[in-house]
Amino acid sequence: MSDFTSLTKTKPASPAANAPRANVVSAAMFTAPFLLGLAATIFSLNPIGAILGTLIGLTASLAPRIAKQWERAVVLRLGRYIGLRGPGLFWVIPFVDSVTAYVDQRIIATDFAAESTLTSDTVPVNVDAIMFWMVYDAERAALEVQDYKLAVSLAAQTALRDVIGKTSLTDLLRGREKIEEELQHIIDDRTNPWGVTVQSVEIREIIIPDALQDAMSREAQAAREKKARIILGEAEVEIANKFMEAAKSYQDNPTALHLRAMNMLYEGLKEKGAMMIVPSTAVESMGMGGFIGGAAMRQQQLTQTQKNEDEA
Repeated sequence: MSDFTSLTKTKPASPAANAPRANVVSAAMFTAPFLLGLAATIFSLNPIGAILGTLIGLTASLAPRIAKQWERAVVLRLGRYIGLRGPGLFWVIPFVDSVTAYVDQRIIATDFAAESTLTSDTVPVNVDAIMFWMVYDAERAALEVQDYKLAVSLAAQTALRDVIGKTSLTDLLRGREKIEEELQHIIDDRTNPWGVTVQSVEIREIIIPDALQDAMSREAQAAREKKARIILGEAEVEIANKFMEAAKSYQDNPTALHLRAMNMLYEGLKEKGAMMIVPSTAVESMGMGGFIGGAAMRQQQLTQTQKNEDEA
């Protein structure tokens, strides 16, 4: 069952929720007349005193009411609104005044969701969000709407569906902050006439179909591979350009070219166990026979020294 259906089937407030709250003042107002009536009955042996004391005590106990620090009590006199009471101790006229509701003015967190809602590019998504709101005008919340908590939840859910329907999947995934601000303004406009203001809306989770998640993952992987190949190609072009510049430098300077070749040979031969095959024409042209022989002898000496150390 969708969350919209579950919200519309929310049970109405129990009559006991608006019943008089027990408090120490009510107990004292009942106890005093009852004890006086009971004493009169004992001394006069007439039960009328006890009955009268009980009735007076019950009536008097209905007069004092207490609202908590964060509450405002809505008082009606013979069905007509006369004002808000609280916080703290306040008095009503028994059987004439009635406290129909205690409005909580603290910040309230309400979670709401939109299941299988289509985006503007026809992708079904499940979105879970949470809203922080408060009642700034208890009178409006009590008189302008039947159940302000249920109304705020339904307004938030409807606004979420509307925003999803006008947003593409890409914008929904990348622009959460913008969507949260838009949701806050929409819900705030709808609930302000009820004395309710929305502090913030936060999207907790966006769920998309598994098949679409796999496709998006493959697309992202392909994009990363494409980017890597482009970077590699750019590096190859840059290396080729550098080689072209080096070739121009060596073109009219054979001595520099020979020195570069000798450095390359040295770097290759100085590695332990390395072998490098050099064309004889290159050796003759650069006069490197002595150099290569010296390098080979040096390598042989190092090998013999290492062998002697190992035997010792």
